[in-house]
Amino acid sequence: MPNINVKVYKMDGTEAGEMALSESVFGVEYNEPLIHQAIVTRLANERQGTKSTLTRTEVRGGGKKPWRQKGTGNARQGSIRAPQWIKGGVVFAPKSRDYSKDMNKKAKIGALLSALSKKVADGELTVVESLSVQNGKTKEMEAFRKAFKLDKSAVVVMDENDELVIRAARNIENLSTLPVSQISAYEVVANSKIVLTKAAVEKIEEVYGK
Repeated sequence: MPNINVKVYKMDGTEAGEMALSESVFGVEYNEPLIHQAIVTRLANERQGTKSTLTRTEVRGGGKKPWRQKGTGNARQGSIRAPQWIKGGVVFAPKSRDYSKDMNKKAKIGALLSALSKKVADGELTVVESLSVQNGKTKEMEAFRKAFKLDKSAVVVMDENDELVIRAARNIENLSTLPVSQISAYEVVANSKIVLTKAAVEKIEEVYGK
């Protein structure tokens, strides 16, 4: 397959040459249903599902009938732990449940490549030669953000974790960092722009290229 040529930039926003992206990775057909499935799966797997309240059979006490059935002038009652009583049980009480969904590996990869290809086609994917900071200061990554006009949500994908870069970026709103090993369709779609280091691109093509 033919390759897709994109510009490669330095951290200050100046051009550093070009790079050929693999068509089999960054030029696949857009598959919205597959991407939607990947996002739904990711969000479902993040739900804890730990809420739980007590039904009338689980509330402590209330075993004795509060008053006799007839002759008191009160409505008949069987237990002070019925739902209409204070400290009574809850009707249709929510219980802990597992919201997790499963998605096979091939479908996950297909969703990721489709999402990345859409970013390339829309001009929302940028490749930088390398990414490094000297002191882990916020102002270093803030200068980088301004150089590439990353005004909306953006994620910077590195070939591996760089603690100084992570520290420099963590206080900047709408800018996150991610090692390439953790990239998924969700991160790609959830951010307006994607910034990949050249080494991260090479790793993606090595893992997912045909």
